[in-house]
Amino acid sequence: MQSSLGEKTRERSLADKSISAFNELYFAVTEPLKLKIARLRFENQYLELAENPLISICVPTYNRGELLMERAVKSVLAQSYKNFELIIIGDHCTDNTVELISKINDPRIRFYNIPKRGYRYPPTVKNHWLAGPVVAANQALSMVRGKWIARIDDDDIWTPDHLSLLLDFAQSGNHEFVSALYEEERQGKRRIVDGEPGDGPYFNPKAKEEGLGPKIGGVQTWLYRSYLRFFRYNINCWRKAHNRVNDTDLEIRIYKAGVRMGFLEKVVGYILPRPGEKTVGLSAYKESIKEKEEHFKFN
Repeated sequence: MQSSLGEKTRERSLADKSISAFNELYFAVTEPLKLKIARLRFENQYLELAENPLISICVPTYNRGELLMERAVKSVLAQSYKNFELIIIGDHCTDNTVELISKINDPRIRFYNIPKRGYRYPPTVKNHWLAGPVVAANQALSMVRGKWIARIDDDDIWTPDHLSLLLDFAQSGNHEFVSALYEEERQGKRRIVDGEPGDGPYFNPKAKEEGLGPKIGGVQTWLYRSYLRFFRYNINCWRKAHNRVNDTDLEIRIYKAGVRMGFLEKVVGYILPRPGEKTVGLSAYKESIKEKEEHFKFN
């Protein structure tokens, strides 16, 4: 049987099911407890609204130096909100990423290139899409120094007021985690992508209603308090039956742990096809399977 990616599909193995079940139980038990402890230790720091808190922006990247500069870095440096640090994590980049970053004279930029990129999961193009950024994204979280955390992928673009809008919304609503609308382009057509309720069928196939809880938007629209950085991306997300994409796995765990979430009904970013491609997301990987497998192969 063939998947939509042209790969042979397989039943989830006993290891997949066992590891996923263990992780689900582990996260369900430990993360709400860690949240309570984090709130006791740090939430008082957010009671009085800081006028200009430091925001740590995390960017995982792998051998897309030119695109990283043209999209993510350019749109971050153009932000109307200026008090941020930009943490760029190269997943053992071997292209000109290091050289390009070194040419930027801005003390707010911090770059770390992971020393090696070894085997992490079965290297199918779909798994690269599901779990590819996990190691670099977790490395970025270990380096944050700000009071808030934002995330942008190397090929994403933010609106100039992205940080200011999300920070104002989060602070005014006493939210610990906020997200928003974004605009994407597929096959030459653009559309605004809404969030999905955390208790709805998008995240839970067994849900019979559309969901009444707060909506959760795409990862490039996230802004959250830095005491939540104990929530880490799951390298075994590809083994799951649902919510298999690394950021989807993380955001639904954050929701289930009881984090106070808010959703801003404004577009704060754009996801556009990469050069030479016509669509985004998994569909883009589908259209260039061999190229993506070669690009993301492990060292």
